[in-house]
Amino acid sequence: MPENTMTRRVARTAAAALTAASLVALAGTATTAQADDKDAHTGAKGTHAGKHPIHVLYLKFVKNKQDHTDSRLYVVRDGSVVKSYRAGSGQGPDAMNECRVMKGWLPSGDYSVKGYERKHNGDIKGYAIALSNATCKDGKTARKDLFIHSEMTRDGGRGGPESQRWDGVKDYNSNGCIKLRPDHIKDMYGWFEKNGWPRTLKVVG
Repeated sequence: MPENTMTRRVARTAAAALTAASLVALAGTATTAQADDKDAHTGAKGTHAGKHPIHVLYLKFVKNKQDHTDSRLYVVRDGSVVKSYRAGSGQGPDAMNECRVMKGWLPSGDYSVKGYERKHNGDIKGYAIALSNATCKDGKTARKDLFIHSEMTRDGGRGGPESQRWDGVKDYNSNGCIKLRPDHIKDMYGWFEKNGWPRTLKVVG
């Protein structure tokens, strides 16, 4: 075979191999580009989410030693009070004795929020926030079945029995739970729906 013919054939073979290699490389680049685009999309979501940081949100109950029916329940976000409500806890002469079961107010300390309900149907009805159990300052007396609640029917209305209707200041008395006016606990739930649900309660005083 003449030398120049062989040279041309070798050149064509090399060109074909280079073209095939280029196509493989191009396909690899396209695949990588798709993957990068997917990652970039995910990253964008992460960046967007980063513009809305998670807030530190909790409830705080401050006991009033002058009047247990005029204490305060606060919603605290990032260290600032965003909601404030009059609240009561305890009843009678032992209202401020946290070790007096069914009479004294909540022991000071930190609680976890176990759940939120709008139609609780136990002795407490309607809007109810269940709290974790606690031990009073004597280190042995347990306080159980603790809630933040009001006096209403299961559907949130005003009922006939005294325990299901809010009549005034005297209804801030409780068996140890934290009690709010019906319109106040509903207002608080409305704020939670828009801004998040606290998972902890701090009791002080």
